[in-house]
Amino acid sequence: MGKAALCVGINKFKNLPQSSWLQGCVNDAGDLAALLTSNYGFAASDVTVLLDAKATKKPVMAQLNTLLDRAVAGDLDHIVFTFSSHGTQIPDTSGDEADRLDEAFACHDISSSGDAWNPDTVISDDELYTLFSRLPDGVLMEVVLDTCHSGTGLKSLDLLPGRRPRFLPAPTARAVAASEFNDTRALRDMVKSGRGTKPVLMAACRSDQTAADAYLDGRYNGAFTYNFVKSVQADGARGRAEILKIVTKGLKAGGFDQVAQLEGSTVARKAPWGS
Repeated sequence: MGKAALCVGINKFKNLPQSSWLQGCVNDAGDLAALLTSNYGFAASDVTVLLDAKATKKPVMAQLNTLLDRAVAGDLDHIVFTFSSHGTQIPDTSGDEADRLDEAFACHDISSSGDAWNPDTVISDDELYTLFSRLPDGVLMEVVLDTCHSGTGLKSLDLLPGRRPRFLPAPTARAVAASEFNDTRALRDMVKSGRGTKPVLMAACRSDQTAADAYLDGRYNGAFTYNFVKSVQADGARGRAEILKIVTKGLKAGGFDQVAQLEGSTVARKAPWGS
């Protein structure tokens, strides 16, 4: 049985003004890919890194589907998917509730369609959940998301020099107003309520918070990814719940008000990351 990973980092967006670009996502993807090959026995040839223009929706989803296909075929027993980019919201189309907004993650080709983001250019939580539901028993899938989940958590702290929230509001004022008052369902909630085999999910913040893109130790990173990699490198035997505590402490010490999140079984929470 083998291991394979997909690490995605998007700083530049084809259809967005440079003021909406990010600076730490490409470093996040590179740092996480390096962590997998140096500390977790992943062969470099089994870690796919998609950055900026290579990370349009089509290749990201194709790679993810390939990983799940290989797991279903019995070729893989350990999958890692990391995604650093903007988070946003799109109108719910699955009919859960008429006024509900779905969490979505911006690909390089994100573009607007009327007063919402074009669903062909963002990855919705519904799509990821459908994909994850194909995960066979006995296959470990680790998901690391360094994006924002909601725009309602914007605080002045997020706008300090060298820091930027990883959140894109909807393209129109009308849709933005809606997103501030409506219930948002996060991927975390879906993973939590899912049945059967589920991925272990680590996310940069709660659904009412923003994740920071920040200048740390002389380079840009996601504040969450920076603290996560640091914690795991310091002691790979730490359980995930312990890592979460250390990451949250590190974020707080750095002046970030985001609270990292973990979803997984009790066994997964106690086990070291990557096992």
